[in-house]
Parts: sequence; C-alpha cells; structure tokens
Amino acid sequence: MAGIPFVKDIHFTPGVADEVLPGVRRVIANNPGPFTYTGSGTYIIGTGAVAVIDPGPADEAHLDALLRATSGETISHILITHTHSDHCGGARAFATRTGAPILAFSGHPVREKKIDAPALDEGADYSFAPDEIIGDGAIIEGPAASPDPWRIEAVHTPGHLSNHLCFALPASKVLFTGDHMMGWATTVVAPPDGDMAAYMLSLDKLLARDDEVYLPTHGAPIVNPKRFTRAVRTHRLMRDGQILDQLRSGKTTIKEMVAAMYADIDKRLHGAAALNVLAHLIRLVRMGTVSCDGDPGLRSTYRLV
Repeated sequence: MAGIPFVKDIHFTPGVADEVLPGVRRVIANNPGPFTYTGSGTYIIGTGAVAVIDPGPADEAHLDALLRATSGETISHILITHTHSDHCGGARAFATRTGAPILAFSGHPVREKKIDAPALDEGADYSFAPDEIIGDGAIIEGPAASPDPWRIEAVHTPGHLSNHLCFALPASKVLFTGDHMMGWATTVVAPPDGDMAAYMLSLDKLLARDDEVYLPTHGAPIVNPKRFTRAVRTHRLMRDGQILDQLRSGKTTIKEMVAAMYADIDKRLHGAAALNVLAHLIRLVRMGTVSCDGDPGLRSTYRLV
C-alpha cells in the first residue's frame, strides 16, 4: 500500500483519558486485534457537559474508565459512527449508567446475521437501537450553560456500512472519522452492506470539506487529511487495476486473486481482503467492465467484458 502516509505510532495507556486536541479527550479500550489495531478509541468532547463518540465494545472495564474520565461532568449525548460492536456494543449499558440518549443513523442495516458479511473481530451489533435517529447535516449542541460550548455536525459517509456517520467539530476543523478513514490501514468494505461505489463517493465528499485533522476510532490522528484521502482514493483505483490485471492473466475467482494480490499480508486478513475484492468487483460489474454469471459473490467466476 505504498503511497498512503499511514501513521503507525500511537502512544497511550488503555483506560486512561488523554487530551489529543484542545477540548477533545480519548480513552482507548483494551481490545486490540487485527481489525481494531490498538483498540477502540472513545472520544469525549468538551468539558462540564460533554458528548461521547463511540463508547466502544461491551466491556465493563472500558465503561468504568469512561465514567472515571468524566467524573463530575454530565454526558449529554452518546454519538455512534456505525453499528459494528467494537464501536457501539457498550452503548446501551453506557446510556443506562449515564442517562444520556444514543444518537445514530440507524440500527444495523442487515437484520439477519446469516446473510450479513462474516464477522470481523467482534462483528455487528444486531440488537443496537438508537434513541434518536440522525442523518447528514444534523447538528448536536451542548447545553447553552456549558462552560465549554461545542457544536457537532453529522456527516453521512456510507461505504464501510450504509449507516456510517462521521462527526465534525466545525469550529476546530476536526472530523471524527470512525472506520471511514483510519490512519493505520485501509478500511474494510464488506458486502452485502459495504459498498465500494458509495465509499468512493464518500471519499469525494471528504475531499470537498475543509477539515484539518481526522480523528479515527482506531489509530492515531491524521494531520494531513486531504493528502491522506487522495492517497486512499488512488489506492482504491489501483486495486481496480490490479483486479483487471488478474482477470487478464487468467485468474477468474476471488480466492485466486487474493492469493496473488495479498501475498505479503497476514493471512488472518485474507478473509477481509476477499470481501474488499468482492466490493471492487461488484462496482466493476455495475460499471460494465467485468461480468459474472448471476449475482457477484465470493465464489463467482469473473471475466472481463
């Protein structure tokens, strides 16, 4: 993945709140893994009356850490980027303990586990239900009497999931990017709900914005976001080209393509890589560049048009 300026270094202690930017604290859960990197980062916005973004997995130790970090403060809103369990699995328990409402785009878009994408790490939270539905452009504000007033804007960024939201602090030009943009690795786009065409459009949406820092749920801050986003977009187009090259060379199945294209990565990630390749192929089939018999799937046979 040459060309993407990944940020691999991140310094933290699990369960301890660190100020990553003025008015923004982060507590990282102790759930490291091949898809969560060092763990799920929960962000606390403001002081006195605060918003919490992605309270993380169903982990009592992490929820306890969040309560310690906000001791003496009021949590006015719980904001969810999307419905993978490492982001929202602990949301309902946290809401019960704090009395704060949960705001999100929707419940999990695929209601039946048997037809959803295979679980990556903790998988999806099929029971998740927000208290309030919010969409693109929704504004969330702290109480007027707060000593540190803040204003957050929801930015709908489908692709990783159709219900994915980023959250912007316009006054600070900060964007909390959830899994849409991660500093340490590219984002998994896993059908049936993950959609590569939607993901590419969401990248273009970010490029049209004026954010100066991205704060992902997993990994370190991204301090040159336009350069980073352009590099990710270029990488996705390069993957399209690699898939077309694989088809030209006679490889017609996703299994064959993944073995060749991802030979240098941890084999534990090959399942996610196969889903990414499928997402690319679905887009290429829709574009009329590639065809297959029936609907595109992991076991389909593909060919150039």
